[in-house]
Amino acid sequence: MAIPSGEERARAAIAGVDRDAQARIVAALARRFGDLELAEDMLQEAVIRALDRWPGAGVPDSPAAWLTTAATRGAIDVLRRDAVRARKAAQLGADIEGRSAANDPAQLVADAEDDVIADDRLGLFSACAHPLLSVEDRIALTLRFLGGLSTVDVAHALLVPVPTMQQRISRAKKRISVLGIRFAPPRREELAERLPIVRRVVYLIFTEGYARTTGDAHIRDDLTREAIRLARVLRELMPGSAETIGLLALLLLTEARRPARSDAAGRPVALADQDRSLWRQDMIDEGTALAERAARSPGAGAYAIQAAIAAVHAEAGDYDDTDWRQIAVLYRMLAAYDDGPVLRLGEAVARGRALGPEEGIRLLDALSNDRVLSRYRPFHVARAVTLEELGRADSAAAAYRAALALGGNGAEDDYLAEMLGNLSASPESA
Repeated sequence: MAIPSGEERARAAIAGVDRDAQARIVAALARRFGDLELAEDMLQEAVIRALDRWPGAGVPDSPAAWLTTAATRGAIDVLRRDAVRARKAAQLGADIEGRSAANDPAQLVADAEDDVIADDRLGLFSACAHPLLSVEDRIALTLRFLGGLSTVDVAHALLVPVPTMQQRISRAKKRISVLGIRFAPPRREELAERLPIVRRVVYLIFTEGYARTTGDAHIRDDLTREAIRLARVLRELMPGSAETIGLLALLLLTEARRPARSDAAGRPVALADQDRSLWRQDMIDEGTALAERAARSPGAGAYAIQAAIAAVHAEAGDYDDTDWRQIAVLYRMLAAYDDGPVLRLGEAVARGRALGPEEGIRLLDALSNDRVLSRYRPFHVARAVTLEELGRADSAAAAYRAALALGGNGAEDDYLAEMLGNLSASPESA
């Protein structure tokens, strides 16, 4: 077996510092220097410097610590060179340079791995969820820098074109700089004001991990775990918030299905075909208790209702035992909080399961002119499954092809291609 070259070892070490770890470093740098763009730029420069030095000097024991140290020193140098930032350099220099002079990268990275980073990330959450930013910019910016998603992944998660997302993130970073928004941990009253958008961001991080928008794998466990961790942090900070409790319940009940959601090849397994004995009972028990508490608490809203929907699924012994009528009623209740197209799709599917595929396809077809759903793969999959149940093979095949034409992960592509291949070529039934 060939021994990896120094360059190969260096690239492998950089790849090992995953996007979540990089997001933690950016959060720490943003808090220390108060500049998100500087934090991002310095991390990228540190990566470039590592690829130049590590092949000859060897890969350090802790690549993340090395990158944190290099990025911190690089930021200090930039602040010293920049006359506009000179005063900030004087204020920050003593504390930060003391860390660097100690030449203790392990201590620096410990801040990014222990309790300190939780505050750093919450501070970055608060800054990215600042009320002076638009709702769209808050979500995009936080997904990009807290979730560690690429701009392409963020665009897919929010169902907008990639160039639009690039412009949105660039504009949001500039606005944070111009407004002088702080990256310090938020005061309790600030957190209460910004909590709805923070919850939304945590939910979107989870959904990106639950079903990848790009790449080969169907699931990113690191993102779902991080979303659940952040939801727990929010609950600890706001223990009386029904919606925060509901969010955590929803994520736990959904994640409980994880062991049954993919086959040995990593392809997705439909809910109807999942082996429910593999579902995690500990998560179901915790999530159900939280869902019940959220439903009883003042201020219960959309997340509490979605948690109730997930609890109905968790309570069913098998797919046929699912109380679809109750789920349809809960979706109707959701309309009072969010009447968006994706939730309307959920209600249509639930009503179709409760009332039969003829009603299901009628409801789905009524949504076919929605521009968001036309670009939303699960909509076309729902139509394909319903049409297949009706024996309309040609129409089902067309729906599967429409789903495949849209962006998605490779494992999902394989699954849909298999479903398409399994369809018979028989004429449509009347």
